[in-house]
Amino acid sequence: MRPVLLASLLSSSLCAVACDDPVSPDPVSPSNTSAPERATAGSVAASSPALVASSSAPTPSTPPVPAPPADAVGKLSQGSNAFGFDLYDRLKKKPGNQIFSPFSITTALTMTWGGAKGETADQMKTVLHLQGTPAEVMSTSGKLALSLEDKSRPITFRIANQLFGEKTYKFEQAYLDQTKTAYGAPMELVDFIRGPEAARVRINGWVESETEQRIKDLIPKDSIKEDMRLVLVNAIYFLGDWESPFEKDRTRSAAFFKTEKDKVDVPTMHQAGSFNYAKQDGVTALELPYKGGDMSMVILLPEKVGGLEAVEKSLDAKKLGDLVQGMKKERVNAAIPKFEVAPAESLSLGETLIEMGMKTAFDRKKADFTSIANPPSLDDRLVIGKVFHKAFVKVDEKGTEAAAATAVLMPKAGSAPVQLIDFKAEHPFLFFIRDAKSGLVLFMGRVADPSKT
Repeated sequence: MRPVLLASLLSSSLCAVACDDPVSPDPVSPSNTSAPERATAGSVAASSPALVASSSAPTPSTPPVPAPPADAVGKLSQGSNAFGFDLYDRLKKKPGNQIFSPFSITTALTMTWGGAKGETADQMKTVLHLQGTPAEVMSTSGKLALSLEDKSRPITFRIANQLFGEKTYKFEQAYLDQTKTAYGAPMELVDFIRGPEAARVRINGWVESETEQRIKDLIPKDSIKEDMRLVLVNAIYFLGDWESPFEKDRTRSAAFFKTEKDKVDVPTMHQAGSFNYAKQDGVTALELPYKGGDMSMVILLPEKVGGLEAVEKSLDAKKLGDLVQGMKKERVNAAIPKFEVAPAESLSLGETLIEMGMKTAFDRKKADFTSIANPPSLDDRLVIGKVFHKAFVKVDEKGTEAAAATAVLMPKAGSAPVQLIDFKAEHPFLFFIRDAKSGLVLFMGRVADPSKT
């Protein structure tokens, strides 16, 4: 089973300026970071005020939210999926379970790309497989988010975006307006300079609240320093019941072969029914729809116990799309293990994104995000410092719960850091006292035991 593909598959299946005065937007009131009631399928808790109404308000009977034009959505989904496979090609090297959300990462980085210029923007566009201008892409992304969050659907899917900016820093109003309009991403002013740790706790608390406490400690301790000026955050949450739930009394322990010689017994769900199914090129595909049929989980199972690596090498976004398109309804006796993937640590994606070609955005001397902020001093301009991502998924007889969050940390560029070379005088050494101008050695000696005089 391949839980790592969940977020990418969710996305693919849905497709079938300068200002002289400091900007002072109204800061968003801090979210309640205490653990909320767990949402149930069909319920929607509070999220970004521009996208989701407060859970305390009565839920109106609303018509389905129209999706943006299909061709625009297709380009956006193709790009996000392609980026997801490019990223997984690097993440798969780490053994064990994996889970990440290409959609969340793409959204956070696309918000950042919206304020980039020149080579910085070009490289980000290429790595993220974006098609169109920033205004076009961001508009489509925002409209797609609204349609995905459609309250008329019998599942819960929430997307929240937020900017956390240093309260003394000048941001470009045009950029703030653009991200708020397209993504429902308001600016909350925080004190990075005097309270970097408090700001980190605040941001992580916002993420926890937006993901039903499933994503905790997205930004690790000591990751935010006094030079931080902007953090862009995306959070998504999904909760959906299977269209055809598995009966709990049919769940029983069964062998799961990690390798041909290494097996473990795990609780395994069983169900016989009519499902979309395909078998080709050494892989069997099964689609499990959620209530309403708008979202589903696609499971790709190699025919051989040790065949996962070969499947990973050959699979890409296009092949996945072709495989899904080729599915047909078949009667299937499905046996699926219950599973939960909840990494303790966030993925730090900075080095990986640089390797993928997003170099200039991380370069303190070359990064150009002057559409976000354009201070007169080059040392005060923005650069991407780090990108953190964390995701979660749980699958049981009733359905699936999943969450993810991505944070793009943007400090001021400052002076380029100096690479330090270790020098430890921890064994006998010689010393010379000399005249720098003439080169004349005035004293010389050797230290063999510093404890002796």
